[in-house]
Amino acid sequence: MGSTALGGAAPARAGLAQKNGALGSSFKPSSSFMLKTSPKVGCSSRRVRASIASSPQKQYSPKTSAVQSGEEVRIAVLGASGYTGAEIVRLLANHPQFRITVMTADRKAGQQFSSVFPHLITQDLPNLVAVKDADFSKVDAVFCCLPHGTTQEIIRDLPQQLKIVDLSADFRLRDISEYAEWYGHAHRAPELQEEAVYGLTEVLRDEIRNARLVANPGCYPTSIQLPLVPLIKAKLIKLSNIIIDAKSGVTGAGRGAKEANLYTEIAEGIHAYGIKGHRHVPEVEQGLSDAAESKVTISFTPNLICMKRGMQSTMFVEMAPGVTVSDLYEHLKSTYEGEEFVKLLNGSNVPHTRHVVGSNYCFMNVFEDRIPGRAIIISVIDNLVKGASGQAVQNLNLMMGLPENMGLQYQPLFP
Repeated sequence: MGSTALGGAAPARAGLAQKNGALGSSFKPSSSFMLKTSPKVGCSSRRVRASIASSPQKQYSPKTSAVQSGEEVRIAVLGASGYTGAEIVRLLANHPQFRITVMTADRKAGQQFSSVFPHLITQDLPNLVAVKDADFSKVDAVFCCLPHGTTQEIIRDLPQQLKIVDLSADFRLRDISEYAEWYGHAHRAPELQEEAVYGLTEVLRDEIRNARLVANPGCYPTSIQLPLVPLIKAKLIKLSNIIIDAKSGVTGAGRGAKEANLYTEIAEGIHAYGIKGHRHVPEVEQGLSDAAESKVTISFTPNLICMKRGMQSTMFVEMAPGVTVSDLYEHLKSTYEGEEFVKLLNGSNVPHTRHVVGSNYCFMNVFEDRIPGRAIIISVIDNLVKGASGQAVQNLNLMMGLPENMGLQYQPLFP
């Protein structure tokens, strides 16, 4: 699961300066691995494709600023054996112009993807390879779905012409000293951090369009910032006493085997964690502070609940003097009226996670608190889609000059 320069005169990138559109000034292979550019990636013998996407006839040329209709964009998915990697594959099954040509998973190298995720057996995909054996000579763009702390050197050493969306937290925080404080080690690619653009699509759309490297937001920060950033920018809520109670499905904890995530550990209960120091706190505070153009500090408690997907953030805010709940509602309505993937519900309808499962939507609504002068805002997303892979596809569409909703018009699964 998963900040940001948001709005106003504040810097709009996750970094401070862009270096001629390239990832760093030169390409230097890491001492830990070499990126091969000649061998072909092995392909599965299975050649059935269940996608309704048409097959493009032309290949995208990186010399042009945008992908043309019918051109094929070749995609690499790094860390494809995790939940976000699998979700990228599922979403791209119906993308008419993105085709996966490289998939990596070090511990499952040599395996067919369908042996790792049988539900995607119908897709025509290359075999999994180790990152060090990946051939990037026939790749135009990369989704990096590797764990936090592992992506900096890998992304640094990728060919410079590639467009990259990183789903880890490695490039979300502009301040590398703050990154070191929260993640326990120094940032290993500070030159890339300077040019990374934070990928909260509806807020930083123009910056994302021109980016080479996008830091995809975390799931909690997405569900929190989408409602709060517009309200803070409009000075409709106070910057103090922002309290956030957030709940996530278990997929938000990743696919790694952890005792705390066993069924018997989490079933029939709710599990608060990271109470004083969750790593998404600085990401959220960075985005809200940019919106306010002053420091914002939040009180944030995340909770793990026994469901596979879904995320709900309940935000308790104090309104500015003279502001009503109706004012908050009308401002969010005008802000997101033309947005496809962010929806403000009507009247007293309460957003529920079950109504966004499998989709790239964020549903939200505003309610009056029983305490005078305060309001309650509820925001729900699918943590694997709008909170991760769906927003990543949305961002890469923008970066490639394609319609933002391409391949993302899946409707929620209910019941």
